[in-house]
Amino acid sequence: MLDSITSIDDVRSLDLPQLKSLVDDVRTEMIDAVSVTGGHLGAGLGVVELTVALHHVFNTPHDRIIWDVGHQAYPHKIMTGRRDRMRTLRQPNGLSGFTKRAESEFDPFGAGHSSTSISAGLGMQVASDLEGTDRNVIAVIGDGAMSAGMAYEAMNNAGALDSRLIVILNDNDMSIAPPTGAMSAYLARLISGKTFLSLRDVAKQLAYSMPRFFKEKAAKAEEFARSFVTGGTLFEELGFYYVGPIDGHNLEHMLPILKNVRDIDKGPILVHVVTQKGKGYGPAEHARDKYHGVSKFDVVTGAQVKAPSNAPSYTKVFGQSLTKEAHKDDKIVAITAAMPSGTGVDIFEKDFPTRTFDVGIAEQHAVTFAAGMACEGYKPFCAIYSTFLQRAYDQVVHDVAIQKLPVRFPIDRAGFVGADGPTHAGSFDIGFLASLPNMVVMAAADEAELVHMVATAAAYNDGPIAFRYPRGEGVGVDMPEEGVPLEIGKGRMMKDGSKVAILSFGTRLAESLIAAERLDGYGLSTSVADARFAKPLDKDMILKLAGTHEMLITIEEGVAGGFGGQVLHMLAAEGALDGALKIRSLTMPDEYTDHGKPDAMYANSMLDADGIVRTVFEALGRNINEAIEAGEIA
Repeated sequence: MLDSITSIDDVRSLDLPQLKSLVDDVRTEMIDAVSVTGGHLGAGLGVVELTVALHHVFNTPHDRIIWDVGHQAYPHKIMTGRRDRMRTLRQPNGLSGFTKRAESEFDPFGAGHSSTSISAGLGMQVASDLEGTDRNVIAVIGDGAMSAGMAYEAMNNAGALDSRLIVILNDNDMSIAPPTGAMSAYLARLISGKTFLSLRDVAKQLAYSMPRFFKEKAAKAEEFARSFVTGGTLFEELGFYYVGPIDGHNLEHMLPILKNVRDIDKGPILVHVVTQKGKGYGPAEHARDKYHGVSKFDVVTGAQVKAPSNAPSYTKVFGQSLTKEAHKDDKIVAITAAMPSGTGVDIFEKDFPTRTFDVGIAEQHAVTFAAGMACEGYKPFCAIYSTFLQRAYDQVVHDVAIQKLPVRFPIDRAGFVGADGPTHAGSFDIGFLASLPNMVVMAAADEAELVHMVATAAAYNDGPIAFRYPRGEGVGVDMPEEGVPLEIGKGRMMKDGSKVAILSFGTRLAESLIAAERLDGYGLSTSVADARFAKPLDKDMILKLAGTHEMLITIEEGVAGGFGGQVLHMLAAEGALDGALKIRSLTMPDEYTDHGKPDAMYANSMLDADGIVRTVFEALGRNINEAIEAGEIA
């Protein structure tokens, strides 16, 4: 059936048995494609029937479907002209793992972070109303994303505007609905029909014309009846007409309800659909995380293919180190915003379940919640990915830094993130944190340094402190038995030279040392320093490097305005730039870098040993290729 689909219009002409066949084909195609590329599997498997139903009922792309986060959009991509490219998913120059406006007209809004779909959908619906365009806008949002305050802000606004927005609540994990079946489907179909809507509106008008006593009793009776039948009182209080819950894997239930919702002039409407994450693939259905994110895997067994590595992941090192510190200090607590395994907080939770707090997808709340705990003498480690910490910047400034509260910020996924692309890259945290008074900002050069930085954060009580580390495995260094607190604002010399100085902040240290050895071989004696701190800077060490070398290079896995900017500002203030010092700052490029292989990302950004060496030669006015050909260097 999938082979016979040449355009989305073909999907609208299919009958029920054909649609069921299409569901099976799309699910099989998705499993096979993700087994080749890796990616987000479970969420997409759970919405195959819903995806088919939406494209069958609604006139896409004229009607807009917005997939919140985008993890579940793979079936949507298969059905909207991208099937032949699915095996390029998350690969260099391939399909994005999320919805992306530049990729297809069927992706009306780019995603990656959660809880944005209702706000975007409302904006599109209001714009259509202003234009006089007859258009349906459907926002599909998961129950996890509904834990974010932004979703309720949007719903409150939609209710106040009485805009004809359709929200599909994909309830696949939190079990906020009772079991669904034929009776609930019948009731949902009944209350989504025009007759019931008309009768209800008449009843409301009648109630409002009654004396106050009867009006209050009628309102309470209606609320009781509504909550008894549907459980939708919360959403209706926000101004939405609630329909559901319905079985998201039963096309016989969904199709007539979606058609009713499409055809009625009523809004906003919330359709509550219950689905199963990982549906239709046994290994995913039975996995704890429903195969949320997977590497390449064997379709038959479900076994994931992972490259062997002797080095632990930075995430694991953080979780284990924090757990060790917590055994010594009962004031240490861990906070995560719906990412316990992604941040390593799940390791801490095994030993300290009552000192672990998963606040849901609510980064703003997480930061201020941590601030409140810090006020009472606790030591909160608020573990949030770099890209997600952006969502809580005001709270970091207003609720933590201004008050000089000792909240600890472990920042995972700092720098490039490979296949997850620009929405998840940790590009900006150095700059937006180092610019804040009272903030200490560290970056681990390797996994051993991360252990010491966890200990440093645990011991530091004079204000907020952050430490960043990248996605993936460490470099395989010897690990300390336990962390030793570092002296705040003190870096370390790794190699002494006389002509070129490389000042590294973070995990580019290993490449800096490789580059230094090569530069030595080219007759350019090179020093290497690990800054450790972007704030406060080790002024003595940096000024000495600037005063004793012909050239200084700063290198960091962040954009311009971060560590290099702090160094340049300090050198300028100290008058160290008044002489003949040549200085270069190597950073991530001034762009939103698409998904790709990490090694290629570093090479393209000049953040590897080759890039460092070439930067030195260019700054010194020498051509490295000509120097090699002339026999001046090896």
